[in-house]
Amino acid sequence: MKIFITGGTGFIGTALCKALVAEGHQLTVLSRQSRTDTQAVRFVKNFANLDGIDAVINLAGEPIFDKRWTALQKQKLLNSRVELTQKIATLIRQSDHPPHVLISGSATGYYGDLPQVAKKADELTACGTAFPAQLCQQWESAAFSAQSERTRVCVIRTGLVLNEQGGALKQMLPLYRLGLGGKLGSGQQHWAWISLEDHIRATLFLLNHSNSRGAYNLVAPEPAQNGQFNQVLAKSLNRPAFFKVPAFVLKLALGERSQLLLDNQPLVPARLLREGFEFHYQTIQSYFSKKNNKAL
Repeated sequence: MKIFITGGTGFIGTALCKALVAEGHQLTVLSRQSRTDTQAVRFVKNFANLDGIDAVINLAGEPIFDKRWTALQKQKLLNSRVELTQKIATLIRQSDHPPHVLISGSATGYYGDLPQVAKKADELTACGTAFPAQLCQQWESAAFSAQSERTRVCVIRTGLVLNEQGGALKQMLPLYRLGLGGKLGSGQQHWAWISLEDHIRATLFLLNHSNSRGAYNLVAPEPAQNGQFNQVLAKSLNRPAFFKVPAFVLKLALGERSQLLLDNQPLVPARLLREGFEFHYQTIQSYFSKKNNKAL
């Protein structure tokens, strides 16, 4: 297939492009920086139409955790996702030969902070009310506006993506190797996580299954409580992890961004499982056990 990708040079996008090239696809990757084309990958700084493109994978967006959420930063986070997605949707609708599928990014922040009594929340769970939820809702709405009889749309609500080479885990590992790890807040909040490997595999699954459409939780079948995550990661490194960071300290240090660490999200990938996708890593124990064998 000929595939147009935004966000293809980031943590997830780079791994996805590698997997797509391995499957023999031809890629056009939107990038703000000049990069050298290869036989299978062409980089562009802009685009005006999507004719002749078989699929679009839209992952671009300003990093959400890097800067304090001032009013200006919130607008940047919103614009970087929604405006680009609106452009893609408009070009798809205007195309004489539109892409067969648009796979567009979102996040588990869509659900906000769920009650501790909530069990196994799936894709039918209502949207939250805080900023991350409203951001995701507008992002998804822009993507779904591209849907038609000729173009199916899959929105991927991504959880915490784990890989030792990038993302949050790469930042955690130095502290844990020094024995400075610990639980955040009460440690009872569930983190909806997924291995990078399974995230890429799930994206390819949605790309290749013509009946797949709508919103999907890209999370492992078993969410992990933060305290459990802390213990399993520390054990895999054979290090103690007794430090505790109270919720109020995180809120003072990070402001609203602390929601991303403290919100309770006991989410499951109900639709992926129902459609037959099989995870390589279903529990946090299985993930770190396998990774420990390969040396974190």
